[in-house]
Amino acid sequence: MGPSFLAPLIVSGTLALAAPRLATRLAPRPAAWALATAGASAATTWLGALALLAFTGFGQIRAVADRGLWSVWYLRSQEPVSRLGAGLCGLLLLLGVALVLRASWRRGRVLLQARHRCRTLPVSGDLAVLDDPVPEAFALPGAPGRVVVSTGMLRVVAGVELAALMAHERAHLRHRHHRFLLAYQLCAAACPLLRPLAREGAFAVERWADEEGARAVGDRAAMARAVGRAALARKTDPGPQALPAATGGPVPRRMRALLAPPPATRRAPLAAAATLALGCLVSLGFAAHTTEDLFRAARHAYVQRHPGAGANGDRD
Repeated sequence: MGPSFLAPLIVSGTLALAAPRLATRLAPRPAAWALATAGASAATTWLGALALLAFTGFGQIRAVADRGLWSVWYLRSQEPVSRLGAGLCGLLLLLGVALVLRASWRRGRVLLQARHRCRTLPVSGDLAVLDDPVPEAFALPGAPGRVVVSTGMLRVVAGVELAALMAHERAHLRHRHHRFLLAYQLCAAACPLLRPLAREGAFAVERWADEEGARAVGDRAAMARAVGRAALARKTDPGPQALPAATGGPVPRRMRALLAPPPATRRAPLAAAATLALGCLVSLGFAAHTTEDLFRAARHAYVQRHPGAGANGDRD
């Protein structure tokens, strides 16, 4: 297996491991964008590299080579990937695609269930009140989007803290944070190495909304209290996020960030993440070009050994 075939896997793996660390040094908004871009680049490169490796092994099957008119002997002599390795890559590719489809279906189902649950709620502007003793507050995307808050949450959070909580949820709607969460979940489904990136991305999205909520009420401590009070009232872990919610992410970490000075914008981590993301795509393009050259040479070798192959289908 040549370095050109391994490079996309290595670079995408490096990006998957480095991006969450780099994001901790960024302000929430650029961190969310950087993680979404890095995740998409790494996932695309990962699946693309698996597809190239699987195809290279698949092309060494005699029946496939006869239809493609390329030399099995030549492909095997170059040894870009063993047939066993190619088969494993093919299985990983199919698994990744299946998990992406399952994650998409589950997220779509959750969104439809939430809209069905909230379709008859009394609405005031963009606010819908859910008659439920369980404390809940979340942003429901759609046309139009809604901030949904339960009567249980209204009993727990009031005053400036409630205003901060509502500003937090409106920030989710305004910046379409459900799309970021979807991107993170699909990337993690495509490549297991991206699960830490997805968790850090969900945290960055919540921190982004926290900062906007704090600016809206002019009180970072009030936003921190609102987050803590809402999470304590929720009591149970809501599990993986499907919809942006005030209780999402590691709440103590969010509160510590809100009680600290506003985060500064740093360019070096952003530049490093962008460089790795670009490296992913460049390495995948180079691997694809190498694969194309390999099969072109294999076809040339086939034609040289069997000048009439195109007409009679002779084998090498």
